[in-house]
Amino acid sequence: MFAEIISNMTVISIIIFAAGIIMVGVEVFRPGFGAAGISGIILLAAGIFITAKNLTQGLLLLAAAAVIVLILFIIAVTVMSGGRLPKRSVLKEETDSDSGYVAVRDSSDLMGRCGRAVTMLRPAGMADIGGQRVDVVSRGDFIEQGAEVEVVEISGSRIVVKNKEDE
Repeated sequence: MFAEIISNMTVISIIIFAAGIIMVGVEVFRPGFGAAGISGIILLAAGIFITAKNLTQGLLLLAAAAVIVLILFIIAVTVMSGGRLPKRSVLKEETDSDSGYVAVRDSSDLMGRCGRAVTMLRPAGMADIGGQRVDVVSRGDFIEQGAEVEVVEISGSRIVVKNKEDE
């Protein structure tokens, strides 16, 4: 059967199959939205079916190719976990607070401080508190621009203020 398959191979089927391998390789090393991978799989299947004499032989060859790809995938995963991949393909750096990365700015120093509403708060807007502009939210009520506000609650990046005149 193998000799029969080799005898059925044409230059076109070899070119299509090689193009499929290249496209799948491009998808593996330069992942995108899948166009290269899907095109590669289609080209591989087309190369197999062009070489096959009939549908049954084509399906058998396709199944054999799928098994070979699965084995190669398992080998690739084994190699990757062994640390033999180039350093540029594995993320080694961390984005932790010790390196200067912070997800939420610590605003706890603003608690209880007073400032002015830079924009109208309906209920969200901007306020100037201690010389810094911050995003704030009221407790649901509208606060006019320029009104004096006081920070009453801080939860993560959410700063809740109230109108000083409502006391």
